[in-house]
Amino acid sequence: MIILLLLIPASAGAQDPFANKAPTGGIMHRPDTVAIRMLIPTDGSYGKVFGGGTELVESIMTEAFRHLGKRYRSGGKGPTVFDCSGFTGYVFRKHSYEIGASSRDQYARNTPVNRNDMRRGDLVFFTSSRSGRNVGHVGIVVDVNVGDGSFSFIHASTRYGVIVSRSTEGYYARRFIGVRRVI
Repeated sequence: MIILLLLIPASAGAQDPFANKAPTGGIMHRPDTVAIRMLIPTDGSYGKVFGGGTELVESIMTEAFRHLGKRYRSGGKGPTVFDCSGFTGYVFRKHSYEIGASSRDQYARNTPVNRNDMRRGDLVFFTSSRSGRNVGHVGIVVDVNVGDGSFSFIHASTRYGVIVSRSTEGYYARRFIGVRRVI
């Protein structure tokens, strides 16, 4: 594996006052830059991690990262505030994909994918403290560690707004439900 560190200029006015305190597992926040650590396999499985490197997936990911640090608001559909499904819906809608209005709807409407086949740009779903065993949260896969199956994802967190988290963080590790593919 090779570790790639990407530095992305933060959007003007999109700073989150909690960003420096957020548990981001590999993401470092500075006022002017967001650094993202990505694992790149050296065994030829690059396409699995990055969704085949398609221009469309990369364009979707670029749109998603434009919103890092934007605030969470229940029912927020963007572009200035988001809830989790509002964020994923907004990002895909900018590319003419209607994926569903709620996290449950997005889970039901999109193509099921085995966790071992997950790739960049897929939707990942979790339960939430309010949803019981049902779908209650959604994010977009940023990268996949093919060695251990862990992944990072960008999502609208109720506490921190739009951030990148790791599947290995305790809260998400216990609540993972499944993967769906839009593209």
